[in-house]
Amino acid sequence: MPHNGAVSADLADTGTDSDAPAAPRPRRGLTSIEALALLLVFGLTARPGLTELFAAPAAQAWSARFVAVCVQAFPFLVLGVALSAAISAFVPADFFHKAVPKRTALAVPVAGVAGAILPACECASVPVAGALVRRGVAPAAAFTFMLASPAINPIVVVSTFVAFPGNPEMVGARVAASLLAAVTIGWLWAKLGKAEWLRLPRHRHHDDGKWAAFWAAIRHDFLHAGGYLVIGAAIAASLNTLVPETWLAPIADHPVLGVLALAVLAVLVSICSESDAFVAASLTQFSPTAKLAFMVVGPFIDVKLAAMQAGTFGRRFAARFAPAAFVAAVAAAVLMGAVWL
Repeated sequence: MPHNGAVSADLADTGTDSDAPAAPRPRRGLTSIEALALLLVFGLTARPGLTELFAAPAAQAWSARFVAVCVQAFPFLVLGVALSAAISAFVPADFFHKAVPKRTALAVPVAGVAGAILPACECASVPVAGALVRRGVAPAAAFTFMLASPAINPIVVVSTFVAFPGNPEMVGARVAASLLAAVTIGWLWAKLGKAEWLRLPRHRHHDDGKWAAFWAAIRHDFLHAGGYLVIGAAIAASLNTLVPETWLAPIADHPVLGVLALAVLAVLVSICSESDAFVAASLTQFSPTAKLAFMVVGPFIDVKLAAMQAGTFGRRFAARFAPAAFVAAVAAAVLMGAVWL
């Protein structure tokens, strides 16, 4: 039987512990079910106002343009993501190492042409380039492939042809401008790039098998690329429906401002390259060269790509690579627009 003093001490200790401030509980985020429930409640309560809003002619025109862009683009997006995931999961990285020449000056254009054969969206091209650098491929060649693959692969070429029917010059201009810009960046890195700017990516082990990696890549790339496509389609539909022609006309008609405006828009909306041609085609106010700049800049550098490149190769690399890629893409688009369009 414990002594009374021991009991008192135990009670004192207990009181001391109870007086100590409790650790803060971690804040729990909103689950998808809760978000859906809130959305349903909002839809039911605001139904009269929403019905009146979407019955307006402007809202119906916006919806028609938005749905048209998404319906045209999603099949190409799905096919491109599936092919990209298959290459990432089933094609060994040693294949690229063996296929690329040892001489950097020759490896850069070879890597650029290889981008036309091996489709990969932007989300997949960055980790593929990291794997190439890690396995000893010259960084200049790896970066050229990273830029060219999402810009000139067969899925992108076909989607551009469908988005611009009867205008094969736009397809040729896009391929030529993208390849020129990618090879230019590769040669610039081979000439001016420094090792201290580049942080070599770490090796990531995949123990779940190739098929697990394939389905994981499909889920990741489709959710990310599909979300950006929806945002891009909404912006394009808004520009065509809600912004008066008198506002866009001065920018769209100006040969320099129109190109720069769509080039910056491509950086901000971050649309997947398999579907960006449909958004570009819907921007009817702008010149063909401005639309070309939109399609060339997007696969080279946008908001999500800058973040991925910084995470893979380091911030010092991204701070230099992103502006160079933007300038090279715009310059190549203007040059090929003057030649082809």
